Amino acid sequence: MNTYKKYLPLIIGAAIAVGIFIGGKLNFNDSSDRLFTSNSKKDKLNRLIDYIDYEYVDYINTDSIVDVTVNGILDNLDPHSVYIPKEDMESVTENMKGDFVGIGVSFYPYNDSIAVIRAIEGGPSAKAGIKGGDRIVFANGDTLYGRDVNNGDLLKRLKGPVDTEILLEVYRKGEPDLLKFKIKRDHIPIKSVDASYMLTQKLGYIKVNRFAESTYKEFKKALNNLQKDGATELVLDLRGNPGGFLNIAEQITDEFLEDDKLMLFTKNKRGKIEKSFATRRGAFEDGHVYVLIDENSASASEIVAGALQDNDKGTIVGRRSYGKGLVQREMKLGDGSAVRLTVSRYYTPTGRSIQRSYKKGNADYFDDYYSRVDNGELLDPEKIEVADSLKFTTPNGKVVYGGGGIIPDVFVALDTSMQNETITFLQRRGYINSFAFEVLEKDRTVFEGETRRDFIENYKVGDSIVTDFQDYLKIKRRTNMVFVAYKDEVKQYLKAALADQLFGSGAFEEVVNKKDVMINEVITLSEEKEY
Repeated sequence: MNTYKKYLPLIIGAAIAVGIFIGGKLNFNDSSDRLFTSNSKKDKLNRLIDYIDYEYVDYINTDSIVDVTVNGILDNLDPHSVYIPKEDMESVTENMKGDFVGIGVSFYPYNDSIAVIRAIEGGPSAKAGIKGGDRIVFANGDTLYGRDVNNGDLLKRLKGPVDTEILLEVYRKGEPDLLKFKIKRDHIPIKSVDASYMLTQKLGYIKVNRFAESTYKEFKKALNNLQKDGATELVLDLRGNPGGFLNIAEQITDEFLEDDKLMLFTKNKRGKIEKSFATRRGAFEDGHVYVLIDENSASASEIVAGALQDNDKGTIVGRRSYGKGLVQREMKLGDGSAVRLTVSRYYTPTGRSIQRSYKKGNADYFDDYYSRVDNGELLDPEKIEVADSLKFTTPNGKVVYGGGGIIPDVFVALDTSMQNETITFLQRRGYINSFAFEVLEKDRTVFEGETRRDFIENYKVGDSIVTDFQDYLKIKRRTNMVFVAYKDEVKQYLKAALADQLFGSGAFEEVVNKKDVMINEVITLSEEKEY
C-alpha cells in the first residue's frame, strides 16, 4: 500500500500527459481524424480510401483502388520496384523457392481431357508408373474431363499438403479399363538448371534459367557430374536469365574465384557499402569458364558475368547484357501481398554500375530492346554506345565499361535464322509442343527402345511431318503458313520438342544447341586455346 501511494503522483502525472496528448490530436469538427496520427501524406491516402468506402455514391472495390495506388507510386520510383498482389504471391514464391507440392506431372488440356505430357523424373507420379500420353480422368472421385475444367481448378485438385494421398484414375491407350494410382504428394522441383552435358571431351555445359533458392544446389550437382566426366572447361549459359537472388549469384561466382577476391559491393542511399568476397576454395578455380550472355541476361546474371570479367577470370561471350544494377528486397504488406522495393545499387569489383538510365520513364526503359535492334547493336559490336567517363580497367589492364550492361569479351551477333519471329511466336504460344504431342499420340511405340543419345544424334524430322505441322496450324490458327525459307529451323524445334517430351531433363537444349552459333563459337575458342 505504501508503495502504491509512493508512485500515485507519478501515475496521475502520466495519465494527465497522455490525456493532453490525445486531446491535442482530436478534432471534433472532423470525425475522420484518427488518434495518434498526424496530418501526413499517409493519412491523406487513408482518408481518401475511407471516404470512398463510406460516402461514394456507388459501391467500389477499394482493394483494387489500393492496388492501383500502390502500382502508381512504384511507377514513379524505378523500373524494378514492383507490387505483387496476394493472388500472385503463391506462384511467385514457388518459382523463387524452386519447388511446389504436387504429384509431379506436366500436362495440358487435350480434347476435353487432361493429357500427361511427361511424368517428372523422380517425382511421385513417375514412381507410381504414370506415363506420357495418359489421361487423368478422376482425382479422388472428382471428374477431370469436360469443357468446364480449367487449369486453375486442376492445379487446386492435384496440389495439396505434402505427404497427403490422392487417388488418380487414368485412361491409357490399349488398356481395357481405367488404371488406378494412389500417389503421395511430394515436393516437386521447379528446375533452374535446364541442361547439363558435355559439349566436347573437355568442355562442359550448364544452362541456368534463373537464380532461385534451389539454383546453387542444382548447379553444384551439375558441375560435380561434369567434372567427373572430364570437364576442365565450362560453358555457363545465362542467356535469357532475368536474375533472382543476389546471394545465389555470389555462391555460383565463388566456385570460379580464388579466396578473398572481391565479387561485388552494394551501396544504399545512406552511403553504406557492403562488400562480398570469395570465401572458400571453389571447385572450378583452375578451369576456364565461358559465360554466355545476351540482351535478356539481367541482374544476378550480370553479377556473375561482371565479377568474373573484372577479375580477369574466363571469357564473356555474346551480346551486351540487359543493364540492371539495382537490388530489391521483398517486403510484406500485411494482406498477403508484397512489394519488391529497390534498396541499393550493386557495383562490379572495378567499381562500375551497369544500371541503364531510366530518367526518360519506365516505358522508354523497357523499350530499350527495340532501340538496340534499330541501331544495329545486336548485329555489330561497333554500334554499342559507350562513354569514356564510365571506363574502368581490370587488374590485367582490360578496359571495361559501366552505364548499361556487361559488354562481352567476344561478341556474337544475333542469329536471325534461329531467332525467326514466326518460330519464336509458335514456340511461345505452345503450338510446337502441342503438335509434338500429336505426333507421339499417333503411335508412341515407334520410339520405344530408342535411347536419348540415339534420338539426339540420329533421328530426322521428315518433310511429311513439316507438312502435317502446316496443316495443323491451318486448323488451329485458321491461317496458311508455309515454311520454305526456314524449314530446317522448324524441323530442329520440332525435334527438340519431341526430345523434351520423350526424355526431358535438358534434351530440348541438346537438340537446339547443335546449331547454336554462340555455342559453336565457344567450341572453336576452346579448340584454339593453348595450355
